[in-house]
Amino acid sequence: MREQPLSSSVLSVRVSSDERALLEEAAAQSHTTLSEFMRRRSIEAAEAEVLNRSVITIPAKDWEAFEAWISRPAEAVPTLAELARRTPSWER
Repeated sequence: MREQPLSSSVLSVRVSSDERALLEEAAAQSHTTLSEFMRRRSIEAAEAEVLNRSVITIPAKDWEAFEAWISRPAEAVPTLAELARRTPSWER
């Protein structure tokens, strides 16, 4: 988790009264202020968004090796097959 900056600025967001009530309840359940809840969750969402938009560059000299790797048939992983057959804990 990132450290809080030494200086801060105000960010204003418009929400409906129902949305605000939901946010206030979530903050209360998290034992934090609405402002801290919004700051923390917004930063988490922003970090996830940035990470999901990563660009992967493959150098030209490695392209053929990458194509060979990606074209290989999938390998069976017995442990994963066993895991897929199990009943999820929330359905037990």
